[in-house]
Amino acid sequence: MGSVLALSSGPGHQNWPFSTDPSPSRWDAHPAHWDSPPRWERRDGRLPNPGSFHSLHRNCKDVFPQQIEGVKMILNKTLSSFFKVSHALHLSAVSPSYYRFHVEHLQSDDYSKDKDAPALIGEMDSSGSLNAHALLHLTERVRARTVFQTQQSQFVTWQFETEYRGNDFTAAVTVANPDILRESVILVAHFLQSVSSGLVLGGELVYHRGRAEEGGILTLAGQYSRPNWVATLNAGKGGAHASYYHRANKQIQVGVEFEASTRTQETTTSFGYQMELPEANMVFRGMINSRCIIGGVLEKRLTPLPATLIMGAFVNHRGDKLQVGLGVNVG
Repeated sequence: MGSVLALSSGPGHQNWPFSTDPSPSRWDAHPAHWDSPPRWERRDGRLPNPGSFHSLHRNCKDVFPQQIEGVKMILNKTLSSFFKVSHALHLSAVSPSYYRFHVEHLQSDDYSKDKDAPALIGEMDSSGSLNAHALLHLTERVRARTVFQTQQSQFVTWQFETEYRGNDFTAAVTVANPDILRESVILVAHFLQSVSSGLVLGGELVYHRGRAEEGGILTLAGQYSRPNWVATLNAGKGGAHASYYHRANKQIQVGVEFEASTRTQETTTSFGYQMELPEANMVFRGMINSRCIIGGVLEKRLTPLPATLIMGAFVNHRGDKLQVGLGVNVG
């Protein structure tokens, strides 16, 4: 669970990419090492560890292009083997422009250095909003994560997550926004079990308690994977989310997503693809969905410079809207 804000949201692409909200920052996504199978995953014929619940659809989602609008420049700097900073400046005519400062402090143990695992992540923008993460490997199998988020001077998110990874299962519990005075709390429990070498089954239970309301939502999940493709399904009272990822060859990957929400009574089907051109140092991602939105993002590595040029455009034919973006990532 990336944030408790996701508990009240509909399908991931319902209002994307033509939302008036600022694009999400990098800290919203779990670092890759957090979701990847641990180093002690068995490779002797026994069942592997299934990974984290919130990474079930990651292969498919990584194929889709991320929205870019306006002009954006990111400057990354590694100050030491444990300390990284970045500066981001975004100028937009659609959403508020902002400056964002991002800092990471890395863990010092050998395992974390091999995985480039950030222990502390902090980010603040020009409006005074702060995002802070603490990621800790308590043991080889137990991981803890703490998140704090403010919107200017108001606390909006504070959550605590603990995850245990067994040989062939993963269990996690998250406590979000506990408030003794208002008698409110959000509890989330995840469990995944490897049934076979390619089949994973599990579920998510979300419980919310407040002064005026109390309730829970159960979501069941399943994933079947083969060497070149992965099919995943989440279904529950809140809706359904299905995805299919396929790697055609070393250069081309495709993904299809279907999302349905019982709260908004809306469904969306999206198709995305990624094409890599190593000889040209280029990566192109494109998408089209049932809401008549077509978009694409081209990333070009400007060798020998340590910079990447990013160009993107998204067209909403139904809403007669166009968004074009240009970005440069240095470092």
